Amino acid sequence: MKLQRYGTIACLALTATLGLSACGSDNNEPSTSASGSTAAVDCATGTVNAQGSSAQKNAMDEWIKAYQQKCQGVTINYEPSGSGAGITAFTNGTADFAGSDSALKPEEQPKADAKCVGGAAINLPMVIGPVAIAFNLNGVDNLQVKPATLAKIFAGTVTKWDDPAIKADNPDAKLPSTAIQAVHRSDESGTTDNFTKFLSKTAAADWTLGNAKAWKAPGGVGAAKSDGVASKIKSTDGTIGYVEWSYAENASLKMAKVGNGAGEFAALTAESAGKTIAGAKIEGQGDDLKMSIDYNTKEAGAYPIVLATYEIVCSKGLPADKLKLVKGLLGHAASAEGQASLTELGYAPLPETVRTKVETAVKNLS
Repeated sequence: MKLQRYGTIACLALTATLGLSACGSDNNEPSTSASGSTAAVDCATGTVNAQGSSAQKNAMDEWIKAYQQKCQGVTINYEPSGSGAGITAFTNGTADFAGSDSALKPEEQPKADAKCVGGAAINLPMVIGPVAIAFNLNGVDNLQVKPATLAKIFAGTVTKWDDPAIKADNPDAKLPSTAIQAVHRSDESGTTDNFTKFLSKTAAADWTLGNAKAWKAPGGVGAAKSDGVASKIKSTDGTIGYVEWSYAENASLKMAKVGNGAGEFAALTAESAGKTIAGAKIEGQGDDLKMSIDYNTKEAGAYPIVLATYEIVCSKGLPADKLKLVKGLLGHAASAEGQASLTELGYAPLPETVRTKVETAVKNLS
């Protein structure tokens, strides 16, 4: 996979930035690691059905593959239906847990809690997904945009690539007069929620539509799920859109540098995303670990558009025939080994201080 070149770089960057204790397998891994150590995994049998975030599909595929290799008699289905559909499936009882790129909103919490007999629905961040601003513009290989410029593009007030606002951010670029096609998610998406939250926090004067999973701005071009956005950008000149780093890399898309709170244009790398992650705070209570990200970070070199992708699961009340398998899979995902395996796929591991809290919360599921 094209992204494998990022594995070592991402690991070293995240170790330095976040204080991760290890980049490889720890001494609990059942398969032989570089150090020759092995580890136990909580195996279970049965079937689990989950759905939601397409941003975490590549991560979930990796976790499921690794878990099934270690544990026989297991069927785990994950449908990348989008964060909104995943939460709906969870609250309707057709998904054992949901993947979502944003934590449950206050209006969603009561319905989700009702599914959890004797407990509550909690948000467990499982991996950090940087969001790329990908573009396809003939003759232009390098682009940089301030948040205000992005807000104007996606709000539909900047419609040509040679608009003065884009020229001001790119004084040395030869920008054509091509019409801009701003690509957004057509389905309800946590990535949309996070991207519009970024715009509302960093460019409030130019983005007045707030944040939500459903796209609210007029115009633009809608595409379903992350792979649909990436495909539309790759195939169409004049496009720009927001999509998770893993999808942008897999599609070999050009990615813009984005202005941060320090007044710099930052390229998307594991190290630059890690600098923003390091400033994230947990705002949930107890085992509910929803995070707050500072999109206006003034950390030098920080890439400001990152999201935490969550698993939404019952703290108590999972059916007995599902509980052990859900705990086994999510326990692997939250392990140091499970996190480190994702650096080759365009994700950034959780800060170790957060990872250990997630690991404990999974162990507490009952």
